[in-house]
Amino acid sequence: MGSNPSAAPLVSVVITVRNEAPHIGQLLESLVGQDGPLEVVLVDADSRDGTREIAETFSKSHPGLLHVLARSGSRGIGRNAGVQAARGEWIAFIDGDCFADSQWLKRLRESLGPRSVVAGRTVIVGKPRYGTLERVELYQQGFDVTFPSCNLAYPRALFDRLGGFDPRFITAEDIDLNMRAVAGGATVVYRADAVVYHHMRTTFVRFLYQAFWNGYGRKQLTEKHGSLWGRYRVRQLIAGQRGVIAWARLTAALAGYVTRVATGGGRRLGPGLAS
Repeated sequence: MGSNPSAAPLVSVVITVRNEAPHIGQLLESLVGQDGPLEVVLVDADSRDGTREIAETFSKSHPGLLHVLARSGSRGIGRNAGVQAARGEWIAFIDGDCFADSQWLKRLRESLGPRSVVAGRTVIVGKPRYGTLERVELYQQGFDVTFPSCNLAYPRALFDRLGGFDPRFITAEDIDLNMRAVAGGATVVYRADAVVYHHMRTTFVRFLYQAFWNGYGRKQLTEKHGSLWGRYRVRQLIAGQRGVIAWARLTAALAGYVTRVATGGGRRLGPGLAS
């Protein structure tokens, strides 16, 4: 870990995983050299591919760094459990299919404050035609609240005051949390130099599956927060749909949105587990 551990407060890195055996080793190795003090809390949601065993072996090799928990349920449930078990004054989130740049935590720390949510830059690793697509941004009080929890940091006190992630969300639980934070007076600080690398979905079908559930989550947002269309930059949204892949993603997301309308929230659908 980095030098001067007494110069900064403890950061707890919280990870939720399910069946991330191909990536979990790379992620954990990327956290070892981060500036401390830090701890890593990994919450496993019933992995069946050896993810938990890999993490537990890593924990034995790095005593005191990694704590492994088991908790099934949605990503929100898993992250809330991880934060509850964490000891840090600050909480940083990253996903199981990601890995961090060596300066990631250092850069996040530089912008952390009592009322500041800090979002880093997420770089897609994978097929370029998928990775070049932009996020569908949503704004509240001038802040982009769509920065994902695969690269996001919160003051522990603010997270607790907000009640954590809403466990009812299938996806978009991070957007919901960011919206509530901003509504409560927090600011969102973007650090482009706090970089996390995210493995893109390996097949077109899995890519569309993800887009479908993202659309489902956007409908959950409207059910909780009211109409959101006035907060989108609609012209920018439409202009950003260039090419067949982009329109396929938008179509899949709209299908997810409509599915949520049709089911009326009466079914617990979706991936809902870990990252």
